[in-house]
Amino acid sequence: MLNIFARASLSRLTNPIGAGLVRLGLSPNAVTVVGTTLSATAALWFFPRGELFVGTVVVAVFLLFDIVDGAMARAGGRASRFGGVLDASCDRLVDGALFGALVWWALVVEVDRLRGLGLLICLVTAQVISYVKARAEANGLRADGGLAERAERFLVILVGTGLHGLGVPYVLDVAVWLLVVMSLITIAQRLVAVHASYRAGESGEGHP
Repeated sequence: MLNIFARASLSRLTNPIGAGLVRLGLSPNAVTVVGTTLSATAALWFFPRGELFVGTVVVAVFLLFDIVDGAMARAGGRASRFGGVLDASCDRLVDGALFGALVWWALVVEVDRLRGLGLLICLVTAQVISYVKARAEANGLRADGGLAERAERFLVILVGTGLHGLGVPYVLDVAVWLLVVMSLITIAQRLVAVHASYRAGESGEGHP
């Protein structure tokens, strides 16, 4: 849901920026790689050190590259299948770096096993959610939507880390376990969507 509404609103800002970067000679793929490198580096630097508020702000800023590269591809007419694969792969790297850094902080720095377990589940389910969609599309099926798409996952966890960094009690644990539930529901939703897509295609095969 946020992917639809947030991107529609932000596109009014990012489309001119994307067009300007294309005129400067930059490529969407280069921006994707730079954004991924900065986001992952920020997460791996700040979160394991316990600097959750600063890390949240920096990571959130660098995540905007994920929107700008799409605007650049549209503005320059340079969208490609390779660019789509590169973007999806870089998204998985950022997801892994962010949640992996938080798992390290929770288990090694804070020695909070319960919080670490929740974050580890978030890390795994984030990858599975994306994998279900990719695998479905590779087989000509659909697995769109779900309660916790990437935008929702980042919103929930970064609000939790940001407020925890400001000293607000319990909010991070609530965010983590809320995201666990949302992610598990999303996996189920996508598998149901894949099954429905499969059944629809199977029914259609018998009709000219």
